[in-house]
Amino acid sequence: MALQFKRQKKAEIDINLTPLIDVVFLLLIFFMVSTSFVKESHLTLNLPQAINGLSSEAYNVGLEVIVDQNGSYHIDDKSLVDTRSATLRSALKNLSQEDYSRPLTITADAAAPYQSIVRVIDVSGQLGFVQIDITTQDDDSE
Repeated sequence: MALQFKRQKKAEIDINLTPLIDVVFLLLIFFMVSTSFVKESHLTLNLPQAINGLSSEAYNVGLEVIVDQNGSYHIDDKSLVDTRSATLRSALKNLSQEDYSRPLTITADAAAPYQSIVRVIDVSGQLGFVQIDITTQDDDSE
């Protein structure tokens, strides 16, 4: 007598894609959240006008640096021989008597080179002036 065994059906092999899809969506969300989108744009600036600024009598005037339309410097009515940073630094140091808590007022002509004004701000900041004021003209359009 021969034994007859029932043949079992072979189970179909299938791959469950649900965990794979979950991982792909998690990676997609991670990269979307961690990516920064920067829009490169050109800024158009309108420089402000002083409408309700303090008058020049409202504060104690320490040193005053005047930048004329040629970029030359005048500190407390004394003209500097050139426009180098070293000359400006030396003059500010001597005239302030190394008291950098005094206010420094920068008065610049509207046609003065921007680099000359930045140089005054840079040198005075390096020396340690804590109060730097820039004078403006009142808005007369009202």
